[in-house]
Amino acid sequence: MSTKKNNPNTHIWFEKYRPRTIDDIRVPSNVEAFVREAKETENIAHLLFVGKPGIGKTSLAKIIVNDILECQYLYINASDENGIDTIRSKVITFAQTKSLDGKIKVVILDECDGLTQDSQKALRNVMEEHHNTTRFILTANFSHKIINAITSRCQTFDLTVDKNNYGERLRYILSEENIDYRADVIEKIIEKHYPDFRLAINELQKNCSNGKLDIKDSKESVSFMKNLFVKILKKNACQDIRQFVIENEEVFSGDYPNLLRSLFNYINECSFNDNAKRRMLGLIAEHLYRCAFVMDQEINFYACVIALVPDDE
Repeated sequence: MSTKKNNPNTHIWFEKYRPRTIDDIRVPSNVEAFVREAKETENIAHLLFVGKPGIGKTSLAKIIVNDILECQYLYINASDENGIDTIRSKVITFAQTKSLDGKIKVVILDECDGLTQDSQKALRNVMEEHHNTTRFILTANFSHKIINAITSRCQTFDLTVDKNNYGERLRYILSEENIDYRADVIEKIIEKHYPDFRLAINELQKNCSNGKLDIKDSKESVSFMKNLFVKILKKNACQDIRQFVIENEEVFSGDYPNLLRSLFNYINECSFNDNAKRRMLGLIAEHLYRCAFVMDQEINFYACVIALVPDDE
């Protein structure tokens, strides 16, 4: 693996160590074998990469077009440009012409599960009509949000690596940065963020100083969670809870989805009425699902709290 010393974003570890060749990236063995074969044949089918955020879907797509195929490509973030006009004005215009060098062209539709239903139906037709000149690489966090007519036209790969490869990548970064660390500390980060490389690498950088990796004592987090849960159990506590959480964002780094997961685990381990526990866990799971769609994570968390607080009698 090579460290990109000439990367202009060397102060941001995640960008500094963003994979740029197939040798850099951590992917399942079947995916690596497929990509290496593509380098030999200089051709691919339509591809769909699925998995949680931060596992390398976009990086692999760009490795394929830049390092494997070395082809002309169009990149679109489909969560931002998700309307049918994007398909008509950009994708079709790009796909309907041949490349100057005679190679296939590629359209990367990042986060394509954000496309509207009409956009997906239009995309299906483009994939069918222009497959002789253009291939599509789609990435998605939630494959079930993509219509069957598209998934059936793609070879689908889950890019989630096992924990050993995940941990190896994190340790490699610490070694490159000459950071000393204890095994139990790195294991905590792995358990907390696996399989998301982006969150884990950002946490590594945040907690490194003077050549050492050191995470604050978890007692502060445990105390915060205990106080939060006590407030949730009180009636008429909604506004008080919101103020308490916002004032303590530093404790959970403003990561509201992770706060919901932590609250879920905390309640699951508590000993109290099963019916109440079942209701609360179900509500938290529902709002965790909504995290993938909402514009404001703090408001989504607050909505969950409102639902958790007992009603007035």
